[in-house]
Amino acid sequence: MHLEVLSAAIEYTRFSELGIGPVALKLGSFQIRWYSLGYLFGILLGYWYLLKLIAKPGAPMSRVHADDMILYATLGIILGGRLGYVLFYQPSMLANPLEILQLWNGGMSLHGGTIGTLAAIWLFTKQRNLSFLRVSDYIACCIPFGLFLVRLANFSNGELWGRETDVAWAIIFDQAGSMPRHPSQLYEAALEGLGMAAIMWPLFWFTNARYKPGFLFGTAALIYGFSRFFIEFFREPDEQLRHLVEQTGLSMGQWLTIPMILIGIYLVVTAAKRRQRVEPISGTDSVA
Repeated sequence: MHLEVLSAAIEYTRFSELGIGPVALKLGSFQIRWYSLGYLFGILLGYWYLLKLIAKPGAPMSRVHADDMILYATLGIILGGRLGYVLFYQPSMLANPLEILQLWNGGMSLHGGTIGTLAAIWLFTKQRNLSFLRVSDYIACCIPFGLFLVRLANFSNGELWGRETDVAWAIIFDQAGSMPRHPSQLYEAALEGLGMAAIMWPLFWFTNARYKPGFLFGTAALIYGFSRFFIEFFREPDEQLRHLVEQTGLSMGQWLTIPMILIGIYLVVTAAKRRQRVEPISGTDSVA
């Protein structure tokens, strides 16, 4: 009742009044969606930044490796993200496999995308005899681009909205009813994207963190893990998984994040033991 009274007394912003939607460009029947652009530019900007990173002495891969790995990473993101969504959030889609292929209808899991990307990196590094942890450290510095842009795309889609609230910046998402809600997509863009960038990038450029295999990778896992775990308290649980919150007090997103946090802690704590003389994959400079 308290929220209903405040909702009537305060003029909250309606999502429909913002003039945004899921479609970025429409030419007749042809549409380009913000969701697709978020993934596309997240990958392209990540690749551009990776080239900047590996130009420094002691890089774990060459430009040729980076060029080849972009395909592996892209497939890992898409396949892992989609399969993760189906298995973790919409297992009912397994009864109709054609729905799984309909990526344009949305539905990607970041946890699944992470698993898929790590599997792709492991396969790539194994085939080329590279260090899995050191390559993962460099990739970890590039992921804030994608996290930030995809969360903005979630907001443009008017999806993954937050729980009901009376904060002044709340938004009424039309598909979620008439009550104001947390714009949790923007919270995630800020913490998972901008917040991670603000920590990861200085660690790479101004410390020796990149010479401790697993440290940057673990740090990124911790930043995302704690950010997602925290924001889930403001995000509306998936309707089909509401029972999980009622039974355990935690959402599916929080349960999936716990292993990420534990792995991150392990990698950061043990990183110093893996400190070694780093020989470059290309060039002549070594890093002691």
